[in-house]
Amino acid sequence: MASMNFTSTGASGSSISGKEVRFTICRATQLNKSSRVCRTTTPRTNFAGKRFYCSKHMHNSCAKFPSHVYRSFRCQAAVAEVEDAEIPAEKLEYQAEVSRLLDLIVHSLYSHKEVFLRELVSNASDALDKLRFLSVTDDSLMKDAPELEIRIKPDPDNSTITIVDTGIGMTKQDLIESLGTIAQSGTAKFINALKDNKDALSDNNLIGQFGVGFYSAFLVAEKVIVSTKSPKSDRQFVWEGEADSSSYIIREETDPEKLLPRGTSITLYLKPDDAFEYSDPIRIKELVKSYSQFISFPIHVWMEKTRTVPDTTTDTDSASSESQEEKEPKTKTEKYYEWELVNETKPIWMRNPKEVEKSEYDAFYKSTFNEYLDPSAYTHFTTEGEVEFRSLLYIPGMAPFNAEELYSANAKNIRLYVKRVFISSDFDGELLPRYLGFVKGVVDSNDLPLNVSREILQESRIVRIMKKRLVRKIFDMCQEIADREDKEAYKNFWTNFGRSIKLGCIEDSANHKRLTPLLRFFTSKHEDSLVSLKTYVENMKPDQNAIYYFAADSIKSAKSAPFLEALLKKDYEVLFLIEPIDEVAITNLQEYEGKKFVDISKEDLDLGGDDEEEEREKEKEYQLLCDWMKQILGDKVAKVQVSKRISTSPCVLVSGKFGWSANMERIMKAQTLGDDSTLDFMRGRRVLEINPDHPIIKDLNLACKDSPRSTKYQNIVNILHETAMISSGFFNSAEYGGKVFEVLGLAMASQGDHQSANEEEEEKSADVEVVPEVEVLEPSEVQQDSDPWN
Repeated sequence: MASMNFTSTGASGSSISGKEVRFTICRATQLNKSSRVCRTTTPRTNFAGKRFYCSKHMHNSCAKFPSHVYRSFRCQAAVAEVEDAEIPAEKLEYQAEVSRLLDLIVHSLYSHKEVFLRELVSNASDALDKLRFLSVTDDSLMKDAPELEIRIKPDPDNSTITIVDTGIGMTKQDLIESLGTIAQSGTAKFINALKDNKDALSDNNLIGQFGVGFYSAFLVAEKVIVSTKSPKSDRQFVWEGEADSSSYIIREETDPEKLLPRGTSITLYLKPDDAFEYSDPIRIKELVKSYSQFISFPIHVWMEKTRTVPDTTTDTDSASSESQEEKEPKTKTEKYYEWELVNETKPIWMRNPKEVEKSEYDAFYKSTFNEYLDPSAYTHFTTEGEVEFRSLLYIPGMAPFNAEELYSANAKNIRLYVKRVFISSDFDGELLPRYLGFVKGVVDSNDLPLNVSREILQESRIVRIMKKRLVRKIFDMCQEIADREDKEAYKNFWTNFGRSIKLGCIEDSANHKRLTPLLRFFTSKHEDSLVSLKTYVENMKPDQNAIYYFAADSIKSAKSAPFLEALLKKDYEVLFLIEPIDEVAITNLQEYEGKKFVDISKEDLDLGGDDEEEEREKEKEYQLLCDWMKQILGDKVAKVQVSKRISTSPCVLVSGKFGWSANMERIMKAQTLGDDSTLDFMRGRRVLEINPDHPIIKDLNLACKDSPRSTKYQNIVNILHETAMISSGFFNSAEYGGKVFEVLGLAMASQGDHQSANEEEEEKSADVEVVPEVEVLEPSEVQQDSDPWN
């Protein structure tokens, strides 16, 4: 045997332990190319059948067989190797590039730059709340600055904005922990320290919880300086940080002019692109009113004002002429700056509803939502228990001029607050369903699951519970309007928001029982006034088993439809659905108080109360006519049958039971993005129903037996079908016009033949010579002519 030394690293396969081993390969195995297995009993290492190559550790004898260097073999007699002891695991901490992390936090969490002011004002409010809470047990904390307030000073000349509060302030250690540590919330730490004091926790108005709100300042600032003085320390410290830096500076304030009695001052050095907008006092005032209007502490903004003052400049010309009369004093307009309180409106929803007057609710509604009409209704309530929140909801007195605003996802009528800080008004159906988008109001809760930016309401069980309770309160408001003695109030509501209620019947099947009492329709007996479904059911005839309705484009069209003839004869009331959404809404409801909704324009209409034996006799009598008419019309109709719904019209065309009605087909055809393939699929079959008591149908019944191949009668059948299409709502002007022209032509031709026959008779009578009658005179009566010559 030839013996060689090599390591597992010298092979494409590896040994179990990965260390150098010694084994023997049979020379016969090397010589025989077809052999893949070493059969020796010498200890060896298993290479799992992988290829190996000659390494520097191989014996020189390997060089004698260069063609056998790359071989694939499998060792069947491998010995176990002793494994080394396991290496102990090492626990490491994550590392982060601070500047990159800070950039991600700032620019990935917030959708709008303007929220930086909301975050900083909220932090100032938290600082004031902490001081107020601690001062209950230690009143010395308030002695340096008794006023609890926030002041914001924009400086357009220096492109800065400064926010000052007289809150609790921070020590040097607080600066390191709160501002020097990303995502560590001082407010959250403060709340955790109060967990044992349940009374304090129930009354706290602290907002912060994530520890990243402060860094939103870098959305608009390239540099931020924080100067703070805590009543617990005799020294004032300054924190400085830049947007693109991974470090910050903390130093002690030594400038006497910048010393604070207590609190914090934050100065933002705005970026060039944002300096113009966010150093403008008017813009800052707007943002405060939008986001922080209901903060419990006064917020003052340094505003530019104008005033009229006497003009003290002397006029040289007037001074030189002493003889001139004294002139009126001149005035001029000058600019000045002063602090303006911008959050005067109080959060009315935080008060007890019993203590608030209606005039206060109306004034709050007009000022908050920029409305000029009083609301139709309002509700102010507090929900406690599993979910706690306060809400104030309004139903507007008038719908917006643009109807799309009612159902748009961008409708921002519900304003969400968390501890009186505005969060968002863009929820896209998370708090209210789309059909209730006309409702305006505020919702304030401490339990809402917000994302870190406090801009997105996350889906959760709490949100679903809040949505359910808000919807229930809105229905109660609507029903309260409906139950008023002043019927004009609900008429005005229905005119403005009736379509929204109908849309709810389509989109919200869970609330059908709350929606149906709010519905109103015109009927065959009430063409000028709206009727509720409750009133309709109360007025139903004893033998009436369903709620009948008919969809058309107007009341006039509905009244003249042939479908109503039998129902009016029985004195049944029929709902008129004259708006495009009505039919879809009723179809989704299906029934009301056990009474099913029935479309009188569809087949298989059962009015009941008829003599079934008489009906069977008529069907048998006119069966031949129905088959004959079906043969003439072909695929235009699914079948022809005797009707039970018409009494004066000769025929009517009804829709299939499961297809679109004529009205729905008309609506779908008018859609801008309508699909013809869908139209053909949903059109359904059409059934021609004939009135056996009509003279035309009786004549056709005789004609189909006497002259079934007559072109004249076949044309009449086609004309009846086209006419039924028009009267039933299936309008087909081209075919109908052609048939009418054809019938007119035949009528004119027959009239022309008749007129020609009359003319021929007159001509014949003219050809016969008429002999005038000769008067016969007696001889005695003959008079002789006088002779002029005699």
